[in-house]
Amino acid sequence: MFLDYEPGDFVINPNDKSWGIGQIQSIINGKITVNFENVGKKVINSKEITLERIKKIE
Repeated sequence: MFLDYEPGDFVINPNDKSWGIGQIQSIINGKITVNFENVGKKVINSKEITLERIKKIE
């Protein structure tokens, strides 16, 4: 599976937007580590959750 993300990209979890904006830290074997502003670091299984990439608004 090809993921259209890179470390440094900003994303949101469309299933739980209360997590806030997250920044991708790493992508290894379909597991995406994201540091979210409201809940901290989470490891996302890309087979279960499709993150939505956004442009960071300063």
